[in-house]
Amino acid sequence: MSTTDRTTSDSSDIDEFGYKPSLVRSLGSFHTFAAGISYISILTGTFQLFYFGLGSGGPAYWWSWPLVFVGQLMVALCFCELAARFPVAGSIYNWTKRLTSPHTAWLAGWTMLTASIVSIAAVALALQATLPELWSGFQFIPMENADDTGAQALNGVILAALLIVFTTAINAFGTKLMAQINAAGVFIELVAAVLLIVLLAVNIVRGPQIVLDTGSIDASGRPFGYAGAFLVAMFASLYVMYGFDTASSLAEESHDPRKNAPKAILRALFFSFLLGGLILLFAIMSAPDLSDPALSSLGGLQTLILQVLGPIGGSIILVAVVIAVVVCALAVHAAAIRLAFAMSRDNNLPAGSTLCTINPRFGTPVVASVAIGVVAIVLLFVTFSPQIYTVVTSIAIIMIYTAYLLVTVPLLLKRLKGQWQPREGSFSLGRWGLPVNILAVLWGGFMTVNLAWPRNEVYNATEPFHWYLQWGGVLLPGVILGVGFAYYWLVQRHKTGVVAAHARETTDTTAPVGEA
Repeated sequence: MSTTDRTTSDSSDIDEFGYKPSLVRSLGSFHTFAAGISYISILTGTFQLFYFGLGSGGPAYWWSWPLVFVGQLMVALCFCELAARFPVAGSIYNWTKRLTSPHTAWLAGWTMLTASIVSIAAVALALQATLPELWSGFQFIPMENADDTGAQALNGVILAALLIVFTTAINAFGTKLMAQINAAGVFIELVAAVLLIVLLAVNIVRGPQIVLDTGSIDASGRPFGYAGAFLVAMFASLYVMYGFDTASSLAEESHDPRKNAPKAILRALFFSFLLGGLILLFAIMSAPDLSDPALSSLGGLQTLILQVLGPIGGSIILVAVVIAVVVCALAVHAAAIRLAFAMSRDNNLPAGSTLCTINPRFGTPVVASVAIGVVAIVLLFVTFSPQIYTVVTSIAIIMIYTAYLLVTVPLLLKRLKGQWQPREGSFSLGRWGLPVNILAVLWGGFMTVNLAWPRNEVYNATEPFHWYLQWGGVLLPGVILGVGFAYYWLVQRHKTGVVAAHARETTDTTAPVGEA
């Protein structure tokens, strides 16, 4: 296909939504792949949550990694068909708009947007687990003792706020700059991940059968025995392996997105699974002492790496982890901006016409970038308490899995009615579409319930104990979604319509919203 034909085709993709091209197409196939894999960010997620998995399920928690991969693969395959059919910014929001009612689409977009903003803050907080390990000077707030969680939490908020200021500026100054920094960071992260796998492999002290060991986990008083403990330990993998849809959210800024986005989604998920799984496996096999309490506390994998590789080798890897955290925050922020832009372009957010304004110099929605950054920083300081922030971070993951369900369920209904047709000549599951879609819905529903289940060890692990914290995984999503949808229904839906600055200039008839 010639450049002219490809440009015409790319334009027609957003034409059917009633939009005219507003964003600059400057991203290649590696940039879209980098966006997906940096959102997942194996070095960020595995280093941030290894301690929780090991402490909750013992070495056998490793099996949650391939299990979550298989489940998320079902979701990703559905997303690949949608990315090829509707390559448009704010993918989840716009996909749902074509699959079902505009009201459900708004709810899907709102769910994903609020969860993404919380995720920016949560990812940025990961710096606290790594930077002070590299140099004590990064602990700006003096600590009275090694267990001074208050000083650690405040210091983490300061580091996170500085990172969000950086991601806000980069995302505001241009998509190409963001993509270049992100691609360079991902390249470093991938090289470091492979290096870490090799270094851990040559230092193993036990065989792979260790992943059959539940360690010292006492599941005698728990419902379902060890299976109940494993469901909790799964959080360490569930909290990592999502965000692969980011590759499709950049569709309006990518070349040939119908072809590149599905490939980027699958590659991001596969490489994350492969590299992350090997890192976790060899870390468990090489740990000097798996019963060491330091491995089951915050920064557990950082401690293990320093134990195994020594201060010099460990520090080199931790520098790569810091880079991974930075590009992960950058990618999450970028995805949130595209979603806010997509919703505000339809005037489906307060001050929509302002939020979707494209800066003529940078070619990006600068106002949306700054607004999301400010909200994320405010959230950091409002939820300063580590106990409260654990709840808020957890419900963000619940809401992301809920947002995914708001896509896969309408898609399944379309399939059952015989109304779903993949784009001809593009990615298609063919006869596997229905069983894969069913598995995606079952997986998403089960994991959403698992994540929201009111467990003390997740939502209220330390004193003071409060019932509303334990039920936070149910109450907070309910409040956020309920209040948000009530506002939409009573106020915003009456204002919905493509903002004039982004409306296509022709008056051709397009398929009604809800028609594929």
